[in-house]
Amino acid sequence: MEKANGLLWEVSLWEFVFVTIGLGGGAAYLTGRAVARAWHSKVELAIDVVLLTLASRFIHFSLFKGTLTSLHYFVVDLIVLMAIAFLGYRITRSKQLSRQYSFMYRRKSLLGWEPK
Repeated sequence: MEKANGLLWEVSLWEFVFVTIGLGGGAAYLTGRAVARAWHSKVELAIDVVLLTLASRFIHFSLFKGTLTSLHYFVVDLIVLMAIAFLGYRITRSKQLSRQYSFMYRRKSLLGWEPK
């Protein structure tokens, strides 16, 4: 398969959706949930997502003949996975605060809370 480089994907759109959004995004969402449930900081989540991005780039390289050391596609994957991880973190934190501290906070939306 010849490489059809795009701005967001290196080999094909299907490969980007499957590896980065499907596999990596699922793992990033669960990582965000786990970090929030353990009451860890966002810095720790960011470090975990960088490591997850390295794993995602390795899957692109080993299964789909992508480049392992491409800075451009690493940054694209990092941005996508970081957004998904912080979404999982924020949803979980919103649930936590509204359940555990229901005397102080109420859930405002899927991603937010407000003081009572």
